[in-house]
Amino acid sequence: MTDRVQQIQEKLQQALSPVHMELVDASAAHAGHAQAQGAGHFYLTIVSEAFEGKTPLQRHQMVYQALSDLMESEIHALSIQAFTPDEYSTKG
Repeated sequence: MTDRVQQIQEKLQQALSPVHMELVDASAAHAGHAQAQGAGHFYLTIVSEAFEGKTPLQRHQMVYQALSDLMESEIHALSIQAFTPDEYSTKG
C-alpha cells in the first residue's frame, strides 16, 4: 500500500466511518498523463451509514470534502461508488 492510498483511506475512515471501503490505485495505467502532474487516479467503492438519506451528489460531495486537502496535490481523478449498507447488501 502506498502512502497516498493510506492517506486517502485514513481521511475517509475518520470522516465517514465506512463499514466497507475498496480503493484501487490505477495511477500506473495513467503514467505520463501530463495533466495529472504526479497526482493519482483512483476508483473508490465506499459503504457508510453516513450516506443514509443523501442523494448521490451529496454522497460524492461528502467524499470530496473528506479528501479536500488531497484533491489539489495527491488525487487527479477519483471515480466514486457510494452506498448505504442496505444498498450494498442488496447490490450483489
